[in-house]
Amino acid sequence: MTTLHDLYEREGQSPWLDNLRRDWLRDGTLAGLVGRGIRGVTSNPTILAKAIEGQDTYDEQFRSLVGTHSVEDAYWELVTDDIAAALEVLRPVHEASGGADGFVSVEVAPALAHDTGGTVAAARALHGRIDRPNLLVKIPATPEGVPAVRQMIAEGRSINVTLIFSLERYGEVIEAYLSGLEALAAAGTRDLSGVASVASFFISRVDTEVDGRLDRLAGDDPGASVLHLRGRAAVAQGRLAYRLFTERFSGPRWEALAALGARVQRPLWASTSTKNPAYPDLAYVDTLIGPDTVNTMPDGTVADFLDHGTVARTVDVDTDGAAALMDDLGAAGVDLADVAATLEAAGVASFAASFDDLLATLATKAAALAGTSGAG
Repeated sequence: MTTLHDLYEREGQSPWLDNLRRDWLRDGTLAGLVGRGIRGVTSNPTILAKAIEGQDTYDEQFRSLVGTHSVEDAYWELVTDDIAAALEVLRPVHEASGGADGFVSVEVAPALAHDTGGTVAAARALHGRIDRPNLLVKIPATPEGVPAVRQMIAEGRSINVTLIFSLERYGEVIEAYLSGLEALAAAGTRDLSGVASVASFFISRVDTEVDGRLDRLAGDDPGASVLHLRGRAAVAQGRLAYRLFTERFSGPRWEALAALGARVQRPLWASTSTKNPAYPDLAYVDTLIGPDTVNTMPDGTVADFLDHGTVARTVDVDTDGAAALMDDLGAAGVDLADVAATLEAAGVASFAASFDDLLATLATKAAALAGTSGAG
């Protein structure tokens, strides 16, 4: 037993890995992490770009594809194969949990972040292409993405809602899930247990943005009163998100869905590696532990938690204090709505840039391969 096993068995939190690489699928690294307690995998365009650009394990397959596929279609073939292999590694966890865990996530193309119809079509296509019960298709929680989430849930498709940065948007995501389940039931589905969803609430990036604003407010005054608020916003907002989760997944409306087998949409803590070296390495893990949650960690943070993580329920500690802190930030001049909007735009742009850069790299590689073939 490891601390990752303890995290799930004692506190009800599922530790997932926020990374996916083909060499780890081939050499048993991912299977080894699952054996040590990892219960799911998340990926995003940046993670996949780093994997494909950073190793030669994709070259042989890519070489076989470029003659018959566009560069973008070849990319999706590479990704589909990795996701399918990871789903197989996690399948025993999915089966042992009765379908509650053991998921692998893949994201729709980032260019669709502001296109509801395009996102719906892409999510349907991914679910059709990778037809496995433990697949989660990731849809960003943009204003255009939230209606797509509802539509996918109403069709009985499992979704990871990503890039959530505010309590207000999180409330909209919960509503999309609940109303989607209600639409699915109204259409005649009497067993809702086959639909799974997580709501990926980003954590550390909130502190990075808020801290920068506090620093600017303090100016050159190292003793400025606002500086004591640094490094506290992200966990406080996460705890308030958990309070909202417990409120919305209770009462008559939820009980009617639960009677049909519906599963709660678990909050997933994303971006939980520490960005500021002055903060503890597990600042966003040890502080957000609790039932019906997921923490998806990059491999370095997984190693840190295995080495010295503390397993104790912390996600609902002093939520009144968390609310007061958010008020204090507002009073200090930090516009939290603008923080969320800034982070959402940056998140979408970052994934889009990673995707575009990778396609450019693959196009260059395809041209080189074509030149080599022609020379031969």
